[in-house]
Amino acid sequence: MKSIPGKAFRCVAAGVALTVSMGALAEHPEKKAEPKSIPLEAATMIIEYNSSAEDIGVQFFLDSEGWREISIFDPNGQEIFEADTGGRLTRQGGGTELFLESVEPPTAELSIQRFFARFPEGNYRFRGGDNDGNRLHGKAKFSHNIPAGPEVLMPMPARGEECAENVPPRGAVVAWNPVTESIFGDPLKIVRYEVIIEDEISLNFDVKFPASTGTMLSVPLELLQPGKEYIGEVLAIEKGGNQTITEFCFTTAG
Repeated sequence: MKSIPGKAFRCVAAGVALTVSMGALAEHPEKKAEPKSIPLEAATMIIEYNSSAEDIGVQFFLDSEGWREISIFDPNGQEIFEADTGGRLTRQGGGTELFLESVEPPTAELSIQRFFARFPEGNYRFRGGDNDGNRLHGKAKFSHNIPAGPEVLMPMPARGEECAENVPPRGAVVAWNPVTESIFGDPLKIVRYEVIIEDEISLNFDVKFPASTGTMLSVPLELLQPGKEYIGEVLAIEKGGNQTITEFCFTTAG
């Protein structure tokens, strides 16, 4: 039987009469969901400066329920980063978290002033989309406030030595002077410190804590082994997230 627009057809099945208006169905097609504008769950951009190696770079981080494509634009509207998912990853729903750390040239090759010109202060905008056609957006406030490097007091190497030696494997302490200034000598508020201790095999001890807690950390008794070499970092982190590293190293008594 041919369909005739606007006609009503009467069907009888199991004693139940059903009247369907084909014209009415044609007048109300299924509507697709309108694309939404969804804020990213996180969007950050910070500076990481290594006061020991004297190198500098930027780090980006974003988080969402799922992104298919993402771009980052500087305060002048210039795109500085772009990424897309593809293939199976797209069919999986795309990405969620994304962390990117730039190359960190030494300041002898890339001066801090040239670095500042390359990455000006201001709001960096994150734009993207997901598999459902929704628009994703975020904003990161980026500053040039770089903390001075923490001065590590313990473990302290002997005069002329690069690394401390004969550090007790039980009861070891990492201590440093409070950081109160930027690398340019301007007053700067530090909100958090971070201490990292690693060996060349498997250890990766990483602790973050509020600056109000103090500037000393006792290493857990079970962490270090006798007669081993360790490398470490103390990071000073200002309120905008910019962080400065001071490196240290030591050998435990054995």
